Amino acid sequence: MLSRLLKEHQAKQNERKEQQERRRREAITAATCLTEALVDHLNVGVAQAYVNQRKLDHEVKTLQVQASQFSKQTAQWISMVEGFNQALKEIGDVENWARSIEMDMRTIATALEYVHKGQLQSAFS
Repeated sequence: MLSRLLKEHQAKQNERKEQQERRRREAITAATCLTEALVDHLNVGVAQAYVNQRKLDHEVKTLQVQASQFSKQTAQWISMVEGFNQALKEIGDVENWARSIEMDMRTIATALEYVHKGQLQSAFS
């Protein structure tokens, strides 16, 4: 009778140990699944952040190239405007020079007319 009780007790203990071991494995499996699910969820966010960062980097590079091109184009426009202003100044200088020449020629022509008229009057007198 004592040996039967001992065997029953040992059988119950073995059954509890097996049940405890099964529960432990189930807990480990559940914890592993939970950890993997959490990591996967975090990885989705990290992956999205990485994709967004790559897009931003690409946009920054594109913006830098466009800004550089705009700067070069602006420098060309400024150069063209300065050249145009210089040409206008030169045209103004030529115009002033032509006016000066014209006035000098008129003065000379007037003087020659007076001289010519004076010679004609002295010839008739």
